Amino acid sequence: MKIDRGITTAALVLLLGTMAPSYALQDQKDKERPAKAEGRGQQQGHPEGRQQPQQGHSQPQQKAPQQAPQPPQQQQRAQQPQRQQEQRQAQQQRQQQQQTQQQWPQQQSQHEVQRPQQAQYQPPPQRSQQQAVSWQQQRGWAPGSSWQGGKSWQLGGSAHWQNEHRGWDQRGGYGGYYIPQSRFSIYFGTQHWFRMNSRPVMYMGYPRFSYGGYSFMLLDPWPENWGENWYQTDDVYIDYDDGYYLYNRRSPYVRLAVTVVL
Repeated sequence: MKIDRGITTAALVLLLGTMAPSYALQDQKDKERPAKAEGRGQQQGHPEGRQQPQQGHSQPQQKAPQQAPQPPQQQQRAQQPQRQQEQRQAQQQRQQQQQTQQQWPQQQSQHEVQRPQQAQYQPPPQRSQQQAVSWQQQRGWAPGSSWQGGKSWQLGGSAHWQNEHRGWDQRGGYGGYYIPQSRFSIYFGTQHWFRMNSRPVMYMGYPRFSYGGYSFMLLDPWPENWGENWYQTDDVYIDYDDGYYLYNRRSPYVRLAVTVVL
């Protein structure tokens, strides 16, 4: 019995001696494992790590596509429709303004708008100077329905020219002095325009001015759309059509009856 107890005690001591190094080795391994795990975490990009391993080809982060700016030519093409529309609107406005300005001449009688074009000035047979003076003294140009003149230049304008002007056919015909053909071709007609420069003077109640060696009397009021100083700013000329008329190049369809003053 004593021998068995001794063997059992020796076996127990031997077993404990064998297990102690195993526990110590396992304990050492357990201490080393967190350190290695920490080292691997630094290499794998954990918050404590400094470097990340290169895992193949990294894919770049995709960004939202940005619209490329249009080149200048495309921008110009895009703006062309808007510019064309603005140009059309401006053109329509100009046409409306022109129609408004020309509305009243277009409402004239057919005789006034369509002026006969004569290739050459051919006055009727010359009447005597005495006959012309007598017609002038009797105011043969002024039937009761025509403009009767005024006392001052400021009263020479018309508020309703279409209703107040009269052609020579409406006045009973031209009975004044006729300018010789040789003289007329030098100073008168559509190609010989001029400016009065100085304001006409009043004579027998009508404006009177001189040009081409002759004195003329204006027997019609000027239209309402002419300025008061049109004699300084507008180009005018004298032509013949069943009598003498003063034309304004700015208003080619308007004519004012004039007579040669003796």
